[in-house]
Amino acid sequence: METNTNKFDVIVIGGGPAGSSAASILAREGRSVILFEKETFPRHHIGESLMTDTYFTFQRMGLLDKLKESPFVRKYSVQFANQEGKESRPFYFFEANHHESAVTWQVTRAVFDEMLINHAADEGVQVHQGAAVKEVLFDGDRAVGVEVIIDDAPVKFYAKVIVDATGQSAILSNKFGWRVRDPKLKKAVLYSYFKGAHREMDLNGGATLVLRTERGSGGWFWYIPLENDITSVGVVAEPEYLVKGRGQDLAKIFYEEIEKCEACRRRVEGAERVDKIYSILDYSYRSKQCAGDGFMLIGDAYGFLDPIYSSGVLLALKMAELAADAIHDAFNNDDFSARRLGQFQTKLDNGIESMRKLVYAFYDEDFSFSKFLQKYPDQRVNIINLLIGNVFKEGVDDVYGPLSEFAEIPPPLYEQSPFPEFDAEHQEELRELLSAKYVYYDDRAAAQERDSSPDVT
Repeated sequence: METNTNKFDVIVIGGGPAGSSAASILAREGRSVILFEKETFPRHHIGESLMTDTYFTFQRMGLLDKLKESPFVRKYSVQFANQEGKESRPFYFFEANHHESAVTWQVTRAVFDEMLINHAADEGVQVHQGAAVKEVLFDGDRAVGVEVIIDDAPVKFYAKVIVDATGQSAILSNKFGWRVRDPKLKKAVLYSYFKGAHREMDLNGGATLVLRTERGSGGWFWYIPLENDITSVGVVAEPEYLVKGRGQDLAKIFYEEIEKCEACRRRVEGAERVDKIYSILDYSYRSKQCAGDGFMLIGDAYGFLDPIYSSGVLLALKMAELAADAIHDAFNNDDFSARRLGQFQTKLDNGIESMRKLVYAFYDEDFSFSKFLQKYPDQRVNIINLLIGNVFKEGVDDVYGPLSEFAEIPPPLYEQSPFPEFDAEHQEELRELLSAKYVYYDDRAAAQERDSSPDVT
């Protein structure tokens, strides 16, 4: 039965950072919003290092006080190490940003994401967890509602705007065949958590560290300090290098890679691993469109960019804001067309491309921030602005003229040739290695069978 209680201004599908943030902003500014999340929080997720430009979205959401009162580690900087273990000077965000927003947080995502979805409920969003959207309902080409499974029964809800924030499931992008994969940025990831790993005793103790692995691997380690003396450590590399032909003992591979990375090895030496080994098969991609009639895509449902600079949550929050503004504009003009709802795509894509160019530079194994800044010291502020996440700042792309002398600068994603897929047999082999149950080495006990599947995208 359809009643007015099933009608809202906006339906948001997905309660991750993009969905919860968009819902909070819209509800806080007067819209009736209902949000459906298929999982029940808290739940594990990766993407723990925030960029400082998230501050302004948190401010708009009314979340800053909760974050300031949280136990999350404060992040003042980013630091890099090359293949030989030589470490760069820390990039302190306050060098380019003289505001309290120059400090951000390293977050345990299970806690952070639950904070976001609960905040949405506090702001007046009707939140349903454990509620899977079965399908988006259309009237012709226009999205008009969703059918949701609640308490094992299908229920229909209707709204002027449907926001797809379903993460890498990307239900609408996949429905319309809009996803475009990056021709270069395809990676495999292994990660876990350590207690008692090394931290500096100064402001750089909360830094995200990016530690290159040996040449030829196309890879690097992240090293992210979290609360309770826990450190997130992960290796990212070409799938063929990391897992193909090396067996199913992914923990053994993980420790082999730590041994090859001196900057990581000495930091975790003597620390205790306190969680299983997680694995992800990781692709960068973007949707050809961010909106259609009556609907829009945000967060990973729109696109995902390699995690080297921790841009995932930042881009999710920026999309949430841009989407909220476009939705307000649509209501003010009674126009819910793809053109009006998608009005921010050019701005968004330009910002993503700014970050994507820096990602490509990093994966050029001959590129060095130190060498680049020795020749162009005046570009340090532009580099820091990109590391902050200030990707929409006028003039920030000026860095890429000089930087093109040191690394490949790619053309925009949509101008490149189609993604060169793995052959089907090869791709299936990699997915099996990263998703099937396997026996792994646990340094706290004997070898044992893993009792749950890893998060695989």
